Amino acid sequence: MSQVNYTAMTDKELKQYLLNHRNDKNALTVYLERRHQGANSVITTVDDPDFDAKIQAVIRQQMNEISEI
Repeated sequence: MSQVNYTAMTDKELKQYLLNHRNDKNALTVYLERRHQGANSVITTVDDPDFDAKIQAVIRQQMNEISEI
């Protein structure tokens, strides 16, 4: 059996792979690590004059990522 190169996969490819190979614990680990890395990113601060626009842009981006699945 050949090794799967999870790091070469895009997030979308990895998620699709994981959906098709639900018992692959290594894939799940890589996927969760990627999700955790992005979870702590700072988008904006409360006193930013573009606060609403930045938050709405991130929400739209996440909605687009979900709809692509």
